[in-house]
Amino acid sequence: MRAFPQKPLFAAAAVAALVAGALLVSSFLVGADRGLLCSISPVFSRISFGGGGSDTAGQLAEALLYYATTSAVPQQSRAEIRLTFDVLRRRGPCNFLVFGLGRDSRMWAAMNAGGTTLFLEEDPEWYESVLKTSPMLRAHHVKYRTRMDEADKLLRGRRPACGPGAGTLRAPRCELALRGLPEALYESGWDVMVIDGPSGDGPEAPGRMGAIYTAAVMARGGRSTDVLVHNTDRTIEKWYSWEFLCHENLASSKGKLWHFRIEGNSSSDRFCETAASPTQ
Repeated sequence: MRAFPQKPLFAAAAVAALVAGALLVSSFLVGADRGLLCSISPVFSRISFGGGGSDTAGQLAEALLYYATTSAVPQQSRAEIRLTFDVLRRRGPCNFLVFGLGRDSRMWAAMNAGGTTLFLEEDPEWYESVLKTSPMLRAHHVKYRTRMDEADKLLRGRRPACGPGAGTLRAPRCELALRGLPEALYESGWDVMVIDGPSGDGPEAPGRMGAIYTAAVMARGGRSTDVLVHNTDRTIEKWYSWEFLCHENLASSKGKLWHFRIEGNSSSDRFCETAASPTQ
């Protein structure tokens, strides 16, 4: 998540959509069983919007004010955003993990108002820039060990080091595993994950190989997890999604966004029960 076009008309439409979303989320929260919200470590326990604490109305108001007064707009299409919104409305308030930090991060956090939203970002300068303007967001800086120009080699050589078991995320031989994160993140049980980062704009960029693999392993360790991958028109996102999230788990799609539903607590030694779909 880096560059965002300046589109005032689109921004106005996005704000209108957020207003409608705020009403929908608010009505959902009124009738929601708060006991369904997953327990999670206090280190990631709430999002604080401008001193508003965990107040849902305050979170939504801050997000609406931000998008009403800026020309920065999300990079996803309206249909793609709506798909994630529908998932969050069904699951929320929930534990929501986003790979990638950007100017659309306030939108994602607002859509999960009352829940826990955490962002993972690899670019230290971008990390500091976004949090400078949006200090209320919960984010963690991460380091990937992968490179775009090694994607094919990593995929072909991932067995047996990079298996589906949760222990592989701490195994030193699996180069796809995202490590160095707080233990609470590995153990929290994420309900929804969005993979829209890290960057994949050059051969030395980290690419999303590690993010997709890590999300797949985390999802298998939970109860039921919705995983959404953006930019699936690109080869690496497509290959790795088929390999680790699996065609059999594809629940829906819009544009360049694929939505997988992973049933957790699996004891299988394979990610996919059926052969990977062709990647052409």
